[in-house]
This record gives sequence, C-alpha cells and structure tokens, in this order.
Amino acid sequence: MPERESVPAAPGAHLREPDAARLAEATRVFALLSDATRLHVLWLLALDESDVGSLAERCAASRTAVSQHLAKLRLAGLVETRREGRYVYYRLADGHLRRLIMEALSHADHRVSGQAPHD
Repeated sequence: MPERESVPAAPGAHLREPDAARLAEATRVFALLSDATRLHVLWLLALDESDVGSLAERCAASRTAVSQHLAKLRLAGLVETRREGRYVYYRLADGHLRRLIMEALSHADHRVSGQAPHD
C-alpha cells in the first residue's frame, strides 16, 4: 500500500495511516469506553487516583459494579493499581487515555450544552 501524505494532527500525534492492528486496538478501547458507569469511573481517575469505595460513591454505583468495571479496565491495561495497606488505589495507565476521555466528555458537553465546537 503506498504511503499517504501526512495530515496535520495534534502535537505528538502519530501521523501515519493506521494499520489493521492499530484500528483493532483503538476499537477495543472505544468499546471499553462505551459504558456510562465505566466512562464515569475513568473520568474520575483522569482527575486523580482513587479506591473502589470512593469511586462507587461518586458514581452512585455499587462497589461490586465498580470493582467489575475496574477489573475489565485493568485486564485491558487501561488502569493500574498500587496498594497502600489494605487499600488498592487505581489510576489511569497513561496520558493518551486521559486526553481521550477528557476530549470525549468535552465534545459531549458542547453537544449537550449547545456551545459551538472549536478546534
């Protein structure tokens, strides 16, 4: 396949056309973001690391549900953990995911509030 001309992108963005493996991985990530509770948990983790109980309280979801979402996210490599005594704290695995979540929710905010989109 011939190489296509690069298109302008955000600083630090990869400029080459994605192959099947990269498209599949991005699709997998978007599928994990497609649950409202999971997205809420990820948004909270984009702000700061947290434990299951705090996340459940802030999401108005059961500890069991939040634990199951976190297990899926951890298995997928999107969140990491650290143990402090008997508590386990969760955090996002990287800044790419943080920016993706914030951009998705910023986009949603513009759509819901009726604000004009911007570049």
